[in-house]
Amino acid sequence: MVVVANRIRVAKGYEKDFEERFRNRRGLVEHSPGFVRNMILKPVDSEYYSVMTFWESMDAFTAWTKSDSFREAHSGPRPPKEMFSGPNVLEIHEVIMDTEDTKK
Repeated sequence: MVVVANRIRVAKGYEKDFEERFRNRRGLVEHSPGFVRNMILKPVDSEYYSVMTFWESMDAFTAWTKSDSFREAHSGPRPPKEMFSGPNVLEIHEVIMDTEDTKK
């Protein structure tokens, strides 16, 4: 499994607007082959939100980024520049252990 984490630095005062963008998203990624789940993590003590998608494989994630659905999901009105207080950080990780597996 692969986890793609996009750490996004949201400026103070724009948190609710940022969260609303995800609540109102099109939900196209859920239909992509190899997609497992999506999590949006709200910071407790920082400006960084984490947008995490879980994929069966790196190939599945790469196929999503090259798909028409990806382009459609990322089209539309752009958020105002002021919403962000710095650049985002994209990280891709391969899962080597998951304690969820031990619960089954």
